[in-house]
Amino acid sequence: MSVVVVRTSSWREVLRGYVALTKPRIIELLLVTTLPTMVVAAGGIPGAWLIVDTLLGGTLAAAGANALNMVIDRDIDAVMERTRNRPLVRGVMTPRAATIFAFGLEAISFAVLATWVNFLAAWLAVAAMLFYVVVYTIWLKRRSKQNIVIGGAAGAVPVLIGWAAVTGSLSWAPVLLFLVVFIWTPPHFWSLAVRFRDDYDAAHVPMMPVVASLRRTTLEILVYTVVMWAVTVLLGPVAHLGWIYAVSATLLGGAFTWGAVRLYRHALSDRADVAEAMRLFHFSITYLTALFVLMAVDVVVRHH
Repeated sequence: MSVVVVRTSSWREVLRGYVALTKPRIIELLLVTTLPTMVVAAGGIPGAWLIVDTLLGGTLAAAGANALNMVIDRDIDAVMERTRNRPLVRGVMTPRAATIFAFGLEAISFAVLATWVNFLAAWLAVAAMLFYVVVYTIWLKRRSKQNIVIGGAAGAVPVLIGWAAVTGSLSWAPVLLFLVVFIWTPPHFWSLAVRFRDDYDAAHVPMMPVVASLRRTTLEILVYTVVMWAVTVLLGPVAHLGWIYAVSATLLGGAFTWGAVRLYRHALSDRADVAEAMRLFHFSITYLTALFVLMAVDVVVRHH
């Protein structure tokens, strides 16, 4: 592990550094899937305090896990162009301080969820943190090309937390919601990894574009996208969703699949089309947001 030299920083820079440790943009995506899931589980808008407590607890849990990820990965973050400005690489705080901060967030998260939501939601948050930190970051990320496939399960747990928060239990509907996010993760992340292939290669991280040909990578992106599309369509009747969701899932899935087809066609010549890969990456974020928002709209419209 590399040695981090901590330098003197202003309190504003330190504050920004601690915020950056939590990876706010990733947390935004987790919240985008959690709240609509709660609406589906409740068959309408849940109580305001339940929403606040669930989102607060989930945010703190994800923030703590993200901070621990940065502590563990600070050596490879220093090598990669995309991550070399992260706070631990720049020496804004010590790894020890970041670790204490992370575990503090996890403790508060568990207390919030266990006290004001329920124990199932609290323990699911703990499971997600452990999976992300231990299974993905420590075990798989530097060892297996399936790192993001298996590790992506951690990012899919928030839908289980949202469902459990409302119902106190789990069923087939949240399992399918989990699978949607789980299967969405590889095409989302591998599209970005095409852009930063050289970064991952320099850091010796076996992301798919590093260890497989571009043709193989983009083919797998396409396959995962088609499977995800099928799962979103199946989710409709299982979760008792209506026509708004059915139309949305069909059109959005078709658009995502067409983007994956375009990327694969470019890769047939074994050349990286970075612009096409980044278009698919950015669309994947729009896709997930729109799918879950329209899912919630479907429920609210039909129950009013």
